[in-house]
Amino acid sequence: QVQLEESGGGLVQAGGSLRLSCAASGRTFSGYIMGWFRQAPGKEREFVAAMSWSGGSTRYADSVKGRFTVSRDIAKGMVYLQMNSLKPEDTAVYYCAADRDSVATFIRQNGVDYWGKGTLVTVSS
Repeated sequence: QVQLEESGGGLVQAGGSLRLSCAASGRTFSGYIMGWFRQAPGKEREFVAAMSWSGGSTRYADSVKGRFTVSRDIAKGMVYLQMNSLKPEDTAVYYCAADRDSVATFIRQNGVDYWGKGTLVTVSS
């Protein structure tokens, strides 16, 4: 059974940092696009960051570029999202996701094969 399990969310003050983790299990993710989405209260889910599980190339939403970093540890089966200089508008439920197709379909969400259940990040002003 494939599972993506997020952890690391919580409450942080503006300007602070958090690192989210995603434990990926149940299959090999070689060739997959892995990454993160978020959904703020009353808003649609949006793309945050993506990377190739095998090659390491990355993509970011403009709103987080320069502040967030996505990475993975293949040996541990983990995907991470390091979030620095957090802003109140970063408050959302963050979801880990995996797509076997491409970065383009990952960003559009219509190609995502697996989703985690999410972890809440709250940034206070």
